[in-house]
Amino acid sequence: MSPALVIPSIDHEEEEPKRVVCVMDASGRLGASLVERLLQRNYIVHAAVCTHGNLQPLKGLANCLNNKNLKIFESDPFDYQSIINPLKDCSALFYTFETPQEQPMFDEYMAEIEVRAAHNVLEACAQTDTMQKVIFTSSVTAVIWREDRKSISEFDEKNWSDKSAWALAMDRGVNMVSINAGLLVTPEISMKTSYLKGAAEMYEDGVLVTVDLRFLVDAHICVFEDVSSYGRYLCFNHVVNRPDDAVEFAKMLTPSATTLSATSYEDLGIFEQRIGNKKLNKLMVDYKS
Repeated sequence: MSPALVIPSIDHEEEEPKRVVCVMDASGRLGASLVERLLQRNYIVHAAVCTHGNLQPLKGLANCLNNKNLKIFESDPFDYQSIINPLKDCSALFYTFETPQEQPMFDEYMAEIEVRAAHNVLEACAQTDTMQKVIFTSSVTAVIWREDRKSISEFDEKNWSDKSAWALAMDRGVNMVSINAGLLVTPEISMKTSYLKGAAEMYEDGVLVTVDLRFLVDAHICVFEDVSSYGRYLCFNHVVNRPDDAVEFAKMLTPSATTLSATSYEDLGIFEQRIGNKKLNKLMVDYKS
């Protein structure tokens, strides 16, 4: 496995670059968008992609390939050396594990794979002397899926149902901040998206939330750049808890269904919002995208 696939760039003058950061996996929608925005903010970016010999994952980075501050690394979360290579000299890592689009449900098998990958990456970060902060992308489901969820009046960063990554980060002395995101709204979203497995229950519980890509990217960079950031941040900018919200949500998932109306969903009722993201909103007040 080649340690780095360095893309040649056009030489032009610009201000001196900021710190070196890594984005892993940079082939997904979120990862590629993070790479593009970080380059715009003049960071040197190590983009770690899992290609397996297939150049398709690089398509999302097409707009960045001529930027001299970009280095692309072939990486596999289960190949320790291929994780270490892109982390070299980096002061931060943006880590996201995106479930394959063809995966119909986020089952126990996929959950185990995600945990194993996260542990490998955190171990590698602990061995990187220059690493100062890890921004770990997770889901709000890690907060709301708990046995006592019906008895909780409002979910926030204090509620947590999966502590394994945090335990390892603390044990290894890794400064980790987590972004627990709502359902990411992109053109690829469909009824097969694993997040939607419990959509009906989340709707009735007042915790079905979504997030736009731009807002999610801004949240990641804000949490990285703000030295006061710590712990977990719930990240969403829309709550689906009313019949008209449900109609728009359903239309987004099934564009071919043209006869949907609020009347079709009136039996769903209106449910009180029971999840908040005040901690993130407070941090982002002074953030300039």
